[in-house]
Amino acid sequence: MLRIHCPWCGARDEIEFRCGGESHIERPEPDVSDATWAAYLFERDNPRGARAERWVHSAGCRQWFNLVRDTVTHEIHEVYRMGSRSIRLEKTNG
Repeated sequence: MLRIHCPWCGARDEIEFRCGGESHIERPEPDVSDATWAAYLFERDNPRGARAERWVHSAGCRQWFNLVRDTVTHEIHEVYRMGSRSIRLEKTNG
């Protein structure tokens, strides 16, 4: 079981949280094609290694936050509040 550090409540067991999928996805403009809209709704990257995800502390403070988790080892590298950017991913991606 993962131990996730909620930015508001501290470290808790994974069972108190729900994953909301990939973070930092930009919503397209309203006048895009159906294909572009479908891609936004349904197509996601599935990389090996570090990836930013949205999580909610559903059994606690109910706040959303981001975390960077390794998709192979499940190691959590960083937790940061919504509206912020990952320091780890900024260094990795340039």
